[in-house]
Amino acid sequence: MKALWDDLVGKANRGALGKEEAELCRKWGKAMAFLATDPRHTGLHSHEIGALSRRYGIRVWQSYLANDTPGAGRMYWVYGPSRGEITVIGLEPHPESSKKGGYDKVTLSETGNEA
Repeated sequence: MKALWDDLVGKANRGALGKEEAELCRKWGKAMAFLATDPRHTGLHSHEIGALSRRYGIRVWQSYLANDTPGAGRMYWVYGPSRGEITVIGLEPHPESSKKGGYDKVTLSETGNEA
């Protein structure tokens, strides 16, 4: 996730972002600012995703990059690896969570909490 963020920021600094990349950079940057200030910020709509927490063996949270938009992006994150830290482990379009197995297709990066 860090490599993706660094790539977006680098392109932004060079004025080389495409339209979709610019939108992602703007939304993700805004969400990261909220997350850094308060993971429970109302604009993030943060909530634990039980299916992913069970699969990865650590509490996995989902926060909105956008709301009321078809396929709106979601940011997945965990607390850690150290106290007071948050690690972003995924960006995905919103899965069809109302359907059984909606989160089965979501694949996340390492959490930083692996032994």
